Amino acid sequence: MGRRKKLINNSDIPQHQIEAIARCIMPDILAFYESEEGQREFAEWKKQREAERQEAEMKK
Repeated sequence: MGRRKKLINNSDIPQHQIEAIARCIMPDILAFYESEEGQREFAEWKKQREAERQEAEMKK
């Protein structure tokens, strides 16, 4: 098994509360990205991000 990443929590919110919230919203996040709309938006985001990376690289 791989090692678990060390969590970085620079807020005053206890880690157990962050994890509880994450467990509550994770099913909705997964459902969104599995939907057609979510996949379309993710593809658009990836395309935009790649264009921004290429633009930044050209400026170097």
